[in-house]
Amino acid sequence: MKKIIVLLLTLLPFHVTNAQSYNPFYANIVANTSQENILNDLTAFENFGIKTVGSNALTNTENWITARYQSLGYTDVVLQPFTYSAGTSNNIIVTKTGTLYPNTFLIIDAHYDTINGPGTNDNGTGTVLLLELARLLENVDTEYSIKFIHFSGEEDGLIGSNYYVNNTVIPQNLDIKLVFNIDEVGGVNGMTNNKVVCERDLTNPQSNNEASNAATNSLATLIELYSNLDTEISNAYASDYIPFENNGHIITGLYESNVSPVNHTIDDDLAHMDVAYAFEVIKGSLGAALEFAVAFEALSLEEEEHYNEMISISPNPSSNYITIKFIKPLQQVVDFKIINTLGKEVYKTTLSEQSQIIDLNNMASAHYFAVFKIGNKRFVKTIVID
Repeated sequence: MKKIIVLLLTLLPFHVTNAQSYNPFYANIVANTSQENILNDLTAFENFGIKTVGSNALTNTENWITARYQSLGYTDVVLQPFTYSAGTSNNIIVTKTGTLYPNTFLIIDAHYDTINGPGTNDNGTGTVLLLELARLLENVDTEYSIKFIHFSGEEDGLIGSNYYVNNTVIPQNLDIKLVFNIDEVGGVNGMTNNKVVCERDLTNPQSNNEASNAATNSLATLIELYSNLDTEISNAYASDYIPFENNGHIITGLYESNVSPVNHTIDDDLAHMDVAYAFEVIKGSLGAALEFAVAFEALSLEEEEHYNEMISISPNPSSNYITIKFIKPLQQVVDFKIINTLGKEVYKTTLSEQSQIIDLNNMASAHYFAVFKIGNKRFVKTIVID
């Protein structure tokens, strides 16, 4: 949707406590990103035509997006209808449930409506980015849930995203870890497209700005770790993250550095953009999504048995403390946390001794999950406090 050239701003000083580093497990997933898939999907998107709300072209695009998620194996695919002066359309909301925090969401969003042209760049690139991420994340375990949301009505003034925030996020008090917005990331044919703009919140309310700045700095680092792109930091505006920002949520986003001169025209097509650039943006975005959702490797049955034998928790049930013992010599520091059955973290520490006592006096009587992070893997045991 954006029409104004963004002025780059000086970075605000802020210290990110958990600096990102290259993760070979994430890199192996990113390596499966397919430029052929991206080109095919952008071609299909373009061929649907001009996707204004109320048009058959938009309905056909909606059906194509929905069918793609279903073919990938996603079962939680919801169409959210809304009506305004242009007609009736649907937000497409697809949920991948996290293993540890099922009720806390990373939202990755893009709009799929266009005006005046096929919108292959604005915003076929965002649409296809979500589809490729969904393909590669479908069988990857993540701690946090992910919502892939394709908004409609963006070109008419963020209609779909406003509707979603007002009719889903607010009434359900949705717990959102981060909103990651993608809008126009296709570059300009014939130019050197080697940089992407990472967008942060600088507006009211001020309470979420510092966290948005931290998330955006992290995004820039992750883009550079998992793609061949450089990054710039700028401000967020005029896209579907704004209704979330206005509601106090933490937002970040991506936008092309070389701004296309043909957006919102009949020439917004493949011939005027750079597919190789979109490919790099998608690689970096996938690395960021893996980090933000905290992806991890699934344990094999043999590994489950190994860790079950190696780690003991006693007494269990317990009333005021537990002792965690590692039967074999501990080779590395282990991150440890306790999560309640609602997916809320209630205790966190690191374990570096063969035996360590954990005080439970401040915890209510209930069942909990004890989560051990060992490298890229998670081992979970149930503990009972009575």
